[in-house]
This record gives sequence, structure tokens and C-alpha cells, in this order.
Amino acid sequence: MTRTRLTFALTLALAASPAFAQSHGDIDHVNGSITAEAGQEYGDLETVNGSIKLESNSRSDEVSTVNGSIQAGDGIKARSLTTVNGGIRIGEKVEVTKGLETVNGSIFVDRGGRIGDGIDTVNGSIGLVDTDLGGGIETVNSDITVGVGSHLKGGIHVDKPGNSWFSRKPRPPRIVIGPNAQVDGAMVFEREVVLYVHTSAKVGSITGAKAIPFSGNTPPE
Repeated sequence: MTRTRLTFALTLALAASPAFAQSHGDIDHVNGSITAEAGQEYGDLETVNGSIKLESNSRSDEVSTVNGSIQAGDGIKARSLTTVNGGIRIGEKVEVTKGLETVNGSIFVDRGGRIGDGIDTVNGSIGLVDTDLGGGIETVNSDITVGVGSHLKGGIHVDKPGNSWFSRKPRPPRIVIGPNAQVDGAMVFEREVVLYVHTSAKVGSITGAKAIPFSGNTPPE
């Protein structure tokens, strides 16, 4: 009887140890990259000069860097993802409670993504595929693709660039609302853009641009 109880206790201890090992605290660097390992749980992940990699099915709170990119695998969960100089690229079926933010860097969210708030960037393309966005998109100089099946609960706002941008005669941003996509809020463009809206898409009011309808998988080049 004693040996049986001991064996049972050891079995429970071994079964519990991996779950205990999956819990981690905050990680804060000045110089250096950070990796959140697959299936592990973390607190805040912060670095100044370095990239951050979130491996598939990892969990974390606030994720931020200044000079570096953020790359997230499939099935990750995080509170927010923020970088200044670097892009954000996210795999499939992710959940981000708040929003995504960059200054100089692109943002891409793959199929099945659920972002609780909006997307905010200045320079860098934005691409969504079958993504549910709880807020809107705000940018100055970004191409935007609201891809097939994506749903924005907010609108799209392309702000007017500063005077220095006008001296460069920049190419107008290209805005694409793809097949079966939906934008609930207003789309407001304070600068020249080229706007394509698929015939199956649903959009709200449009100010500052005229929609060009298209019916294929992709708009004209």
C-alpha cells in the first residue's frame, strides 16, 4: 500500500512539473533580442535595441521594442504589440487584447487573427487576411490591404502628411478593401489616395477619395 501511494505521488509530481515550468515573469533588456518559447507564458517583454520573437502558442502581456521587429507565430496571445522602428508580422489564429502600433514599419496579420483594438502606424504597409479588428486603422503614408474576409469595427483614417512630405511628391497610398471584407466605420482620407473596393465588400461613408470597384481576386496594378 505504501509503495502504491508513493508511486501515485511521484506520478502526480511529474505530471505537474511541466505546467509549473511554463510560467515566466517579465523580461526587460536594453540591448538584445527576446524569444518567447513555444507554449510558454510570460509577463511583459521589453527591449530597446533588439527584435522580439513570439513562438507559436506562447502567451505574454505587453510586448514592446524601440529598434527591432516583432515576429509572432501561430496561436500566440498577447496584450499588445508595439515597436517604433521595425515591423510586426503575425501568424494565424492570434489573439491580441489591445492593438498593434509602429512608427516606421509594416504590419501584417494572417488568417484568423483577432485584434481587440486598432492599428496605428506612420510609415509602412498594413495587410490583414481574414482578420477581426476591434478598432480602426490610422496612418499617414501606408499602403493598406483589408484582405479577404477581414472585418474592421472602426474605420480608416489616412492623415495629412507634414510639409516635408509634399516636397518629395510622394506616391499616393494604395488602399484595398478586398473580397467579403467589411469596414464598419467611416473612411476619411486627408491626402490623395488610390482606393479600390471589391464589389462584395461592405463599407461605410467615404470622405476624400472616390472608390474604384473591382471584382477579381486582386485590384488592378
